[in-house]
Amino acid sequence: MIRLFKHYVPHAVFLLGIVDFVLLLLAAEVGWTYRLSLIDETPGALAGRWPQLLSFAGALELAMVAVGVYGPEALTSLRFALARLLVAISIGVILLSAVFFLVPELSLWRSNLFYSMIAAAGLLFGIRLLLGKTLGGAAFKRRLVVLGAGSRAQRIKALAAGRSAGFVVVGYIAMNDGPREIPEAINREAIHNLADHVVLLNASEVVLALEERRNAVPLDDLLRIKTTGVHVNDMSSFIERETGRVDLDSVDPSWLIFSDGFSSGRRVSSALKRLFDIVASAALLLVTFPLIIVTAIIVRLDSKGPAFFRQSRVGLYGQEFEIAKLRSMRLDAEVAGEAQWAQHDDPRITRVGRIIRKLRVDELPQAWNVLKGEMSFVGPRPERRQFVDGLASHLRYYAERHMVKPGITGWAQINYPYGASLEDARHKLEYDLYYAKNYTPFLDVLILLQTVRVVLWPEGAR
Repeated sequence: MIRLFKHYVPHAVFLLGIVDFVLLLLAAEVGWTYRLSLIDETPGALAGRWPQLLSFAGALELAMVAVGVYGPEALTSLRFALARLLVAISIGVILLSAVFFLVPELSLWRSNLFYSMIAAAGLLFGIRLLLGKTLGGAAFKRRLVVLGAGSRAQRIKALAAGRSAGFVVVGYIAMNDGPREIPEAINREAIHNLADHVVLLNASEVVLALEERRNAVPLDDLLRIKTTGVHVNDMSSFIERETGRVDLDSVDPSWLIFSDGFSSGRRVSSALKRLFDIVASAALLLVTFPLIIVTAIIVRLDSKGPAFFRQSRVGLYGQEFEIAKLRSMRLDAEVAGEAQWAQHDDPRITRVGRIIRKLRVDELPQAWNVLKGEMSFVGPRPERRQFVDGLASHLRYYAERHMVKPGITGWAQINYPYGASLEDARHKLEYDLYYAKNYTPFLDVLILLQTVRVVLWPEGAR
């Protein structure tokens, strides 16, 4: 994987993104040249239209990231890829319209844009048709050797079987550290020189997945493997990189303390984040104010009770604040104020509430919380005090998620469907810890873009 601003991107995705951007530049040039040929004009020097070409390619590339064109499904299914590409191009054109309105100098003619769209769709789908499933195949996957044959090794084996796996395991080595769950594993005693064995397997990485590390870590072997140029990784760091979450089953306090992350050098990033929150929340409130008011009237007419809903939530450093939302449940949704998880097809949700939840319209008033500084656009979702206290007693490191501001959207929201159980909370905590540990403005931008996909395909909304 390639690490960009502390976030790992699979090689296949990175390379495909570069190829797509070049093809989009070519599509914009084809549209421009073809349109001028229809009116018997010459295109002129290429240097004079780079801003227009770059604006076209940049807008469509952002739209492709937003709708999940580079997700595992799109890399392995041509039908899925085509559907997402068409949606991305449509959204990209809308984005270009806004750009052209604000900065007319960057615009292509509307007729040029039409031809460029057709060329882009053909080129982008054509490259995927040409490559087939190569991008999601073994050619772009790292070759892995796992030291261990127990339950931890079994978890890596399960990850390798997933569609989005960026690696293939070429060997398991039983280190006699506990019960064996991988029958094909080779005993360490049967291998004369472990470093030579790893090299012969043409492995690029070795992962230490021991059940019991006390007096079992093969330091001499690992040192020799490292000096051959093969990367050596521990289980926790490996899973964090491959899954985008902090694995609660394998981490310990020392790993969180000494691993890369939770950097103190965030002052500039935090200031930029706050500036973005102020500008974006003010703009969002201004643009969506009519929609909020109309929806509030409909909510008020649909069921008894106020249109807006305020509730105490836990925010930064455990401080409570009042969150604002459009009401989507009945007034008697909770008995005696006792907090309850939202369930699938929850009967407490009103008719209008079901619609605005699907469309995420009920979340819009939270922009006011962002403007006041109680929330950010991106961060862990704020929970009620009753839930926080209960979850903190069952889940390790739950308090650490409150070291960053809560957000309207977040890393957990775009990677894990809505859940209403202790196990769901555990999975979401793993993603929240990853965000708190690896926060950068780049990750925020990625989350905001991917939120478009969640809104368009709201399978997790309740």
